[in-house]
Amino acid sequence: MIQSAIPVVHVSDAARAESFYCGPLGFEKRWEYRPQPEEASPVYMGLQRDGVWLHVSSFSGDGVAGSATVFETPNVDGLFEAFRSANVTIELEPYDQSWGTREMYVKDPDGNSLRFVQEK
Repeated sequence: MIQSAIPVVHVSDAARAESFYCGPLGFEKRWEYRPQPEEASPVYMGLQRDGVWLHVSSFSGDGVAGSATVFETPNVDGLFEAFRSANVTIELEPYDQSWGTREMYVKDPDGNSLRFVQEK
């Protein structure tokens, strides 16, 4: 039985990614794996917000930059206001899609698309 899936987002600069995800996006770093603690990279981090996990990795082979991750939310507009007040650049402001969802898109510093989707 599958209980959940956790996306892995590849980043080139782990410190910059941690600042972005754990700053204005509101995630919390729950753990990290850093084989050489004195080195900034590579690192693999477990981030969490509202009970949702996201893994962020600067290890080569862990995905490629430019991927897309979908987050389901009951309130796209509330997230939009929170992100906008935190000066997050919004790629697509909340928009009612023809397939029946309301969506907002944000890009991280590596060009990964973070898509926040609300069922209508």
